[in-house]
Amino acid sequence: MSEIKVNKISPRTNCGTVTLGDSGDSFVIPSGATITNNGTQTGFGRTGTVNWQTSIKTGDFTAANGEGYFVNTSSGAVVVTLPSSPSAGNIVAVSDYAENSATNNITIGRNGSNIEGNASNFIVNTNGSSATFVFADSTKGWIIVNSGNSSQAYKNPFVCATGGTITTSGDCKIHTFTGPGTFSVSNISDIDSARNQVSYLVIGGGASGGRFAGGGGGAGGYREDKSPLTPYTASPLEGAGPITVTATNFPIVVGGGGAAVTGCANGTAGSASTFSTITSAGGGGGGGTYATGGTAGASGGGGSGGPTGSPGGSGAAGNTPPVSPPQGQNGGNGHGPTAQHEAGGGGGAGAVGVNASGGAAGAGGAGVTSSINASPVQRAGGGGGAVQCGTTGGAGAGGGGAGGRPPCSTAAVAGTANTGGGGGGAAFGPRASGAGGSGIVIIRYKYQ
Repeated sequence: MSEIKVNKISPRTNCGTVTLGDSGDSFVIPSGATITNNGTQTGFGRTGTVNWQTSIKTGDFTAANGEGYFVNTSSGAVVVTLPSSPSAGNIVAVSDYAENSATNNITIGRNGSNIEGNASNFIVNTNGSSATFVFADSTKGWIIVNSGNSSQAYKNPFVCATGGTITTSGDCKIHTFTGPGTFSVSNISDIDSARNQVSYLVIGGGASGGRFAGGGGGAGGYREDKSPLTPYTASPLEGAGPITVTATNFPIVVGGGGAAVTGCANGTAGSASTFSTITSAGGGGGGGTYATGGTAGASGGGGSGGPTGSPGGSGAAGNTPPVSPPQGQNGGNGHGPTAQHEAGGGGGAGAVGVNASGGAAGAGGAGVTSSINASPVQRAGGGGGAVQCGTTGGAGAGGGGAGGRPPCSTAAVAGTANTGGGGGGAAFGPRASGAGGSGIVIIRYKYQ
């Protein structure tokens, strides 16, 4: 094999043609060698790709063969004119730079050639679109060999959100709000809309107990719904209605517990908690002063104890306002014929407050248990009623506080924070009733 080493090969005449070899010959470019084209190629064909131009086009222009263009229509529609007198294999590509072509179209001007066999211009009118045009022949003209939309390049599989205290359990993410905040959803699933349904638990603030033979405070409203894709053991009250989130901000309100009372008065109602379309009402205050009924609420307050020889106050209605499943239960009745002035327990999410009886104040109604935050927790129990001469006040349940016993030996107990538990009722003496426990909002969804 012979070898010729030169720096330049030129034709014998100016603007002549240099021919390398004869028909059928092969030329080998060895590995590691580089060929640089500073001129115009012809006859080589293309591999179906273009050289993308880095200058963003914002106005009308004529495209050149072999080039791709990013077109920004933010300031108005743009016309891209295809090359005139194209040859087979010519190629041009365009891409919607600002994803605004649905509003301001990109018009592909045919410049005398057909596009997809039609003697008309082509309109790019879908945000984020890109298209590659290759010239086939005079019949079909320019043919789109590939096209796409940026939204199709990646499908977000799951909900993505921030807000509250975030924990995980298996493939689920859990957002816990113990105070006001925002559940901010930045992305939702593009693959399966069922993944955008979240599980939630919304509990309102519990009420405080009444004072002076005071009844127990009612629990805050309890509302829960479980998405089929977020496995956990829900409460018996599950089924408040599905919530399918969108990519937006959801304000979260966590209801406060009712304040303790020091005068002879009914307990203070709790405040409502909200998430999206769901509202859980506050609990109703326990009855205060002899033979006073409790206050209606998500769970009703217990009735106060009656004076000697007189009946006690009635327990108040729960599930107020009414929803299904019920967000709470009625309060228990007070007792009065004896000198012990026993008060009824506040209603809970899972059971009515217990009626007082001779020598025994009523216990708070039971709450319900859910594992939405990965651990079984009973919440939204009622507060216990007070007693004058009995051994102890009524017990609280599910975050509800126990009732008091005078004069100073046993204080009424507050409901536990972020359970929606009702506060215990206070008897005689200087002690205040138990405050209601604040509510909580928990949101759970599949994130991986």
